Amino acid sequence: MSSTKKVAFYTLGCKLNFSETSTIARDFEKENFQRVDFSESADVYVINTCSVTENADKRFKRIVKQAQKSNPDAFVAAIGCYAQLKPQELADVNGVDLVLGATEKFKLTGYLNELTANPDWEKGTAAIHSCEIKDADFYVGSYAVGDRTRAFLKVQDGCDYKCTYCTIPLARGISRSDALDNVLKNASEIAAQDIKEIVLTGVNIGDYGKGEFGNKKHEHTFLDLVQALDEVPGIERLRISSIEPNLLKDETIEFVSESDTFVPHFHIPLQSGNNTLLKQMRRRYMRELYTERVQKIREVMPDACIGVDVIVGFPGETEELFLETYNYLNELDVSYLHVFTYSERDNTPAATMEGAVSKKVRSKRSKMLRGLSAKKRRAFYEGQLTTHRTVLFEGENKLGYIHGFTENYVKVKAPWNPELVNTLHNVTLTDIDDDGLVRFNFDEKAISA
Repeated sequence: MSSTKKVAFYTLGCKLNFSETSTIARDFEKENFQRVDFSESADVYVINTCSVTENADKRFKRIVKQAQKSNPDAFVAAIGCYAQLKPQELADVNGVDLVLGATEKFKLTGYLNELTANPDWEKGTAAIHSCEIKDADFYVGSYAVGDRTRAFLKVQDGCDYKCTYCTIPLARGISRSDALDNVLKNASEIAAQDIKEIVLTGVNIGDYGKGEFGNKKHEHTFLDLVQALDEVPGIERLRISSIEPNLLKDETIEFVSESDTFVPHFHIPLQSGNNTLLKQMRRRYMRELYTERVQKIREVMPDACIGVDVIVGFPGETEELFLETYNYLNELDVSYLHVFTYSERDNTPAATMEGAVSKKVRSKRSKMLRGLSAKKRRAFYEGQLTTHRTVLFEGENKLGYIHGFTENYVKVKAPWNPELVNTLHNVTLTDIDDDGLVRFNFDEKAISA
């Protein structure tokens, strides 16, 4: 490949996808590609797809058109979860040249070189390489370092849970984990790049340790993982991404409360506040256990930020059951909600369940919970005013302001100052601006620049 080749990436979906995109991008750099923004002209466009995204096919088509507009002759590759689930659907989109599934996406540069070197290959005829998902039984580590302030570190992939609404096990395969030594090596590499915060990510990170060497035995536990990462020098902050309530143990909560590196922020999926619906979803806990987890966090970390995933409009969710979820969340001491409007997914049990909720009602319920989330976040922010926190500042100038996050995930703002980028400062939170973000006073000079 010529040293002047350019590659651009577009990532849909979760933090895990971003970590994998970043790793694949480093493979292109080894092939002497220059990475450019997706809005620029490139020789190769890579679209990392998501199976959870609403109207994924329509959005994908729009992204392909955007690439073709920048360079009609560019090579377009589709990878990721949607590419695994519906490869032919993506291959049929005009302009797509290559579709790679769950195991093949990490061999993208090899497939690209092979295809473009083939004299019989014709652009516009998409090649498909997707495995049987049962063959996705090996682990590929990755991490994303998209900006200088934080990195997404993948520690686990796949899922053995069979939630009735979810396609992730079909798209990513069985639960499997990175070797602990490799996680620590990647964390050290990240720390050496002057990145202040690492976010642990995976499909089901609380299941860490399973399948580490291709089997179902847990070689290590999630608690082993956090304890080992806590010892890695050079990391200012470690943040746990979404973790199942049944896998978030008291020992982990207590360890985080005593750690100088792990921050007091948890994101715990609930999905429904009604036990009947939780059973229909095949979740592995009841509402009572979720309440216990929140209470335990509040007991040892009163100022912790607690986020919640919740689904509205699941089949069988009557108005009465929805209000039960709404009232439960309204009374629960949590900080914000991520609200997902249920949508039918092919090859999932929920798609054929009785009691479908109309799209109009789903939209109405989603709006109600989003309003509740705004109220919860505002109350959480108000409760943090006058407290002393540490802020890590981001690297983007947004309309003349710089933003940052406290250790417990309060978003702050200040007039743009490039000297603040990627620095940690002790501050006192003072008041909430009209846009809902928090203002502050500096307590001292940067504690980590």
